[in-house]
Amino acid sequence: MKIVAYGTSLTVQGGWQTPLRERLVECLKQPVTVVTVAKNGAGSDWASTVVDQVAAEKPDVVLIEFATNDAALQRFISLKQSVANMSGIVRRLQAETPPPRIFVMAMNPVHGIRGWVRPFLADYEAAHELLAREMGATFIDHRPAWATLSKRELDEAIPDGSHPAPEVTVRLIVPTIAAAIGGPEC
Repeated sequence: MKIVAYGTSLTVQGGWQTPLRERLVECLKQPVTVVTVAKNGAGSDWASTVVDQVAAEKPDVVLIEFATNDAALQRFISLKQSVANMSGIVRRLQAETPPPRIFVMAMNPVHGIRGWVRPFLADYEAAHELLAREMGATFIDHRPAWATLSKRELDEAIPDGSHPAPEVTVRLIVPTIAAAIGGPEC
């Protein structure tokens, strides 16, 4: 199985790809490769320019996350443009033979100044969820796992307000992604 993790700094710095691969190898009893196509500060506008690179990997699974950066006011990606970009990305990947399984993800909460510049993040996440469902992709929502943390735990887990400590990210999101890809046994 080949997986492409396609996203932002939450993917670049997340530290979840190797633990995800290890968990899937263990539960699926097959080789798993995870390739990262991600960039710090990237939004769906950048993602649209590298979607052919993702497709060229011939993945079985693509994990996509761009809502957090698309929602940042200083990036000037409107909700309408974000949806259009994501629609183009999903459509392009679905055109592959065979098409990969596509998972659109809502990642972790943001707070402090990084949250202030994303006042409409929930709207972007909701739009990406709707788009995934309408286009036959799967939506993975990591927000409920993060909601289990107390405010103090959340502040410690995401000290800069946006980028979680990898060990917390691994603990909270890897089980959800593994189960989505591999089923309940994962």
